Amino acid sequence: MQAWRARQVLNWVNLSTPLGLAVGRLGGARLVPAPRGLWVAERFRLPLLRARALTLGSVVVTPHGADWLLQRPQLLAHEERHAWQYVACLGLPMLPLYGVGAAISWAWCRNPGTRNPFEQLAGLADGGYPTTVVEARARHAERRTRPA
Repeated sequence: MQAWRARQVLNWVNLSTPLGLAVGRLGGARLVPAPRGLWVAERFRLPLLRARALTLGSVVVTPHGADWLLQRPQLLAHEERHAWQYVACLGLPMLPLYGVGAAISWAWCRNPGTRNPFEQLAGLADGGYPTTVVEARARHAERRTRPA
């Protein structure tokens, strides 16, 4: 059996993929099959998603179209690594653990990913995150000084 098939089954059993499917539907997204057992919930419309993509189980939720994501293989690989993290965390416990990592990272460098171990393990550059604290703080300062 290919490893991604095991991930697909385990993320279904640990309830993270059903959660991803429900969130996608709630946001009006259309579900599109993607490589290696992933699903893309494309054109997610709820304003709670500010990121380019968010992974819940084996479901990648994005405000963009599936083609947009599939044309970015590094970002898709980053999100697939998150899908594996749901397996490692036994599903839903990943959510509060990720939240703690994001909060610590935000407090440290004003970016939810740069010092978040989940984002580091998924590949900061592949996910579009600043790779250093200096870069993260500079991006934050730039956003704060932009005219509205």
